[in-house]
Amino acid sequence: MHRILELYSGIGGMHCAWKESQLDGEVVLAVDINTVANEVYTHNFPETCLSNRNIQSFTSKEIEKLNVNTVLMSPPCQPFTRNGKYLDVNDPRTDSFTYLIQLLCELNNIEYILMENVKGFECSTVRNLFIDSLKACGFSYQEFLLCPTKVGVPNSRLRYYCIARRSVSEWHFKRKEDIITSLPCDYGLPNMLEEILQKEVPDKYLLNEKMLKRANVLDICYKHSRRSCCFTKSYTHYLDGTGSVYTNSNEDHVEKCYKVANTFDVGSEKFIELFKELKLRFFTPYEVLRLMSFPQNYEFPENITMKQCYRLLGNSVNVKVIGELLKILFD
Repeated sequence: MHRILELYSGIGGMHCAWKESQLDGEVVLAVDINTVANEVYTHNFPETCLSNRNIQSFTSKEIEKLNVNTVLMSPPCQPFTRNGKYLDVNDPRTDSFTYLIQLLCELNNIEYILMENVKGFECSTVRNLFIDSLKACGFSYQEFLLCPTKVGVPNSRLRYYCIARRSVSEWHFKRKEDIITSLPCDYGLPNMLEEILQKEVPDKYLLNEKMLKRANVLDICYKHSRRSCCFTKSYTHYLDGTGSVYTNSNEDHVEKCYKVANTFDVGSEKFIELFKELKLRFFTPYEVLRLMSFPQNYEFPENITMKQCYRLLGNSVNVKVIGELLKILFD
């Protein structure tokens, strides 16, 4: 039975992925400094010990006393993104992860590691430090760039993953030097969005007139769509590039709206009235949870605001992708 340390635990995406994988083991300790995320985590995993503590305060002896053999983690991604100004190792938000990298060779009980981060991490100095440390500590590893669409999920969320293990003689997986961009199994086409849609959605999710002024930048999805854009923590706050919106109308109707809209000034009263017909709405937190493959029984506590839900989801992971990688890691 594996004993797991879940670092940067957030709302528990890694924990859900472990359960999804059906591997034998338990999360011994989860660690995160985000108090709102911790509240959501505890609501869904009340039996798991959760520490609201800076990772840099842990010593190698403390971690060894936990008697864990597996580390699952998703360190802060902002240092490796455009919005984070690509500060890489010079960003203070990398400090806890670089601390772990330095600590790794002292953690003799750790046999398995899974790490997730944003696309762009693979080009970073921190990535090089991480891989060098894995090699120095006797780990065999494999890097991936994977999107949930590769595992049948109708959502784009391209991310970097690295799986590593010390007991390489028993690893059936054939690793490659290059970054792998697909998994061994063929999962077929992504499912349709209608499988994750809520039946009754309150009007508060409808786009208001101010938002409809910018309907030209929206990514619109339908019940038969097999895709949706990546949801970020700014979803519903900004429109461009933060996630898709939904309409019960069909594609032909939407296409006609855009053709007519081209005859009006963008953002004009007639332009807005035209798009009102489509009843465009945001995906609900429940629907985004499903698109990120969280289980049906996962939920946000009632006191968590809609804005907080989206921010937490934007920082979370796709459960299905990680579940599949865990199966490979422990094969």
